[in-house]
Amino acid sequence: MSEKTVFTAITGRPNAGKSSLLNLLVREKIAIVSDKPQTTRTRITGILTEGEMQYVFIDTPGIHKSRNKLSSHMNKAVREAVSGIDAVVYMIDCTRGIHDIDRQTLDSYSKKEIPVILVINKIDLLEDKASLAPLLSELSEVCSFFSVIPMSVKKKDGADILLKDIAAFAKDEPHYFPDDKVTSQPEKAIMAEMIREKLLMLLHDEIPHGIAVVIESLEEKVSRSGEDILDIAAVIYCERESHKGIVIGKGGEMLRRVGELARRDLESFFRIKVNLKTWVKVRDGWRNDENRIADMGLSDS
Repeated sequence: MSEKTVFTAITGRPNAGKSSLLNLLVREKIAIVSDKPQTTRTRITGILTEGEMQYVFIDTPGIHKSRNKLSSHMNKAVREAVSGIDAVVYMIDCTRGIHDIDRQTLDSYSKKEIPVILVINKIDLLEDKASLAPLLSELSEVCSFFSVIPMSVKKKDGADILLKDIAAFAKDEPHYFPDDKVTSQPEKAIMAEMIREKLLMLLHDEIPHGIAVVIESLEEKVSRSGEDILDIAAVIYCERESHKGIVIGKGGEMLRRVGELARRDLESFFRIKVNLKTWVKVRDGWRNDENRIADMGLSDS
């Protein structure tokens, strides 16, 4: 059987639904999801293999105006993600309309002659689907799309159509990853992101952007009863002493809630009992410190 591979970057503005789409396509939760902008900070590779076809998806941070060194790294990750790929899936949230960033990004793809599949997401929130017509008309003036797919990622609608269109760009190449693999992310990166997702979910808007999670140690043990246990020690970094108190919560309640919710996801994904220990430390201004960004695994280099 001749093997085929296609590399596709999933791009768009923050909160368009890119990470949710990636999880839907690979049929496993490998990217964290939040309603807060710029949830995804690095490139995440997702993999789906169906028979001879291997789809390799690159989820990217939302394209946004850089405000610090971390966000500059995030935007650079987007630019590098579309280098050497076979096609781009560009996502638009139909409830938010078009932004200058959309126009500029799509125009750059056109100039580079990168094939673009346009995904109009969240159509389940529209009362009148005819309202899409002006949006599509304006977008078509900026970029000539290979196809346009209105879909609802939340309702898991349209994934099969999207996969079929992406397959049109596949090349006769051997699979780059084992057929049973769903992501190329290191285990520690997946664990850290699962913990950060719970922080994003539970904390106030002004705090999560200044938070990072680093897995300090990871060890698999066997309990006295013979059960495999994964010991995980994680450090949660925040930028201010006042934020540390909020992350820990009164009597440690917030940190316990974060740990409990994260442990459930970790056990589900890794299929092993997890003992999760977390600490909170302050690293003032880390988002503008290149060394700390690199130490936390958030550098593009």
